[in-house]
Amino acid sequence: MLSVIIPAYNEEENIRKAAGVLSSILTAEKLDYELIFVDDGSTDATWREISVLSTEEDCIKGVRFSRNFGKEGAIFAGLKRAKGEAAVIIDCDLQHPPALIPEMCKLWKQGFEVVEAVKRTRGNENLFYKLFAKMFYSAMKANSDIDLARASDFKLLDRKVINALLEMPERLTFFRALSSWVGFNRTAIEFDVQKRENGKSKWGFRKLVKFALSNLTSFTYFPMQLMTVLGLIFFVFALGLGVNTIVQYLNGVSAEGFTTVIILVLITGSVIMLGLGIIGYYISKIYEEIKFRPRFIVTQELGFEKHEQ
Repeated sequence: MLSVIIPAYNEEENIRKAAGVLSSILTAEKLDYELIFVDDGSTDATWREISVLSTEEDCIKGVRFSRNFGKEGAIFAGLKRAKGEAAVIIDCDLQHPPALIPEMCKLWKQGFEVVEAVKRTRGNENLFYKLFAKMFYSAMKANSDIDLARASDFKLLDRKVINALLEMPERLTFFRALSSWVGFNRTAIEFDVQKRENGKSKWGFRKLVKFALSNLTSFTYFPMQLMTVLGLIFFVFALGLGVNTIVQYLNGVSAEGFTTVIILVLITGSVIMLGLGIIGYYISKIYEEIKFRPRFIVTQELGFEKHEQ
């Protein structure tokens, strides 16, 4: 059986179409499958659409969160409930082309345990989003050796990979990076990001920045290393200024004090405050982890027995 996991947040306009397109493709390929829609605390009629479809088709199942826990939680909730020997994660808005799933299954049957769909083009993203994504992925690659430049959440995972991901105890997860970090025999196929037919993207600027900071600190020590670099630069600057002051003193020339002192105090204070902020951010992440709160809370399930969260 193939499990298809579809995270959904305020996607009432796309639920029925996604189910229809996926079902037609998988049925035509004569695949035994289940569609698992995970409602990530939607405030529209997303859950109602899932509920109606679940009563119409036995292969359509639903999970509903008590509130919005984020796409990462939705993906892991789906993986935990997937019964298939393999699972595909795909976006509900169909910007990930479902027509690639049969090809992904063929590669899986050839022995590949992870089949990644990588972006050939990024679709209609605006220039700011593309630049922001490039900076984020460059920082990830430089500091964690994980190349996510063209990566997406659109993947096929073998049962061994699913089990490996579910065994990880961490609460702050970044599926796209974790699915690369675990390794296994993998291959990739390219796709063009499709135009979103209904609704609009849920990723605003604030959410993007929060997502980037959280995942960058989860996988790299880059911010900490940045502080070390800044400290070394400031040390060299201070050393040069100190040598210059001593030379002027030995030559009987008084160094101009007030402006220099103010600049040094401002620079030093800024670096210290930035360092404290970065340390505080890492401590806040440690605090979130050690509380051991669940990644998500499920209020309703359709089509299968309840699972422990």
